[in-house]
Amino acid sequence: MHRLLIVDDHPLYRLALRQTAEAALPGARVDEAGDLEAAKAALQACPEIDLVLLDLQLPGTHGLLALGELRALHPDVAVAILSARDDAPTVRQALAMGACGYITKHAATAELHDGLKALLGGHAWLPATLRERLARTPRDGAAESTAARLASLSPQQLKVLQRVAEGRLNKQIADELGIQERTVKAHLTVVFEKLGVRNRTQAGVLLQALADGGG
Repeated sequence: MHRLLIVDDHPLYRLALRQTAEAALPGARVDEAGDLEAAKAALQACPEIDLVLLDLQLPGTHGLLALGELRALHPDVAVAILSARDDAPTVRQALAMGACGYITKHAATAELHDGLKALLGGHAWLPATLRERLARTPRDGAAESTAARLASLSPQQLKVLQRVAEGRLNKQIADELGIQERTVKAHLTVVFEKLGVRNRTQAGVLLQALADGGG
């Protein structure tokens, strides 16, 4: 029996996608989460989940960091992206960070059926329209390289970076995560080195560029 987790903040969209998944995959169990914390709790409680369908623009997260955190915490669980965005840079960045597929929110029902079956069969999947767009769009090597470097961060490093992107100070981050301030500084040293930046401002600019779809 297949088991899916839909992570999206819009209840009506979750319901529609759940109904589509259950129709495409008779007998599958489909769970829902409205935010990243709920998704992490669901995966912790049910490690046998086969596939996560993750909204790329979840409130309270910064672009691709939610994908990076789920992949770092649960490397054996396949994560595919759900998004209204279908530009080539965003799709390539998601794939560079370990997404196994990309489903656009305006996909037709038949396309969703095909995508879910392929992903649960262990195959990477993109709709034909996205494959064609990627084929005719020049690659942005810098953006994809940055996404790959983000994917190399640990879950705790990603949590720290998420809060840096939100403008938190080291002491605030330490209090929120229940760690020492010197631990935050140690994490940031590693994060900056891996991302090739020197300070918080440069890290924020880099993340914003990725969120905007560029390098």
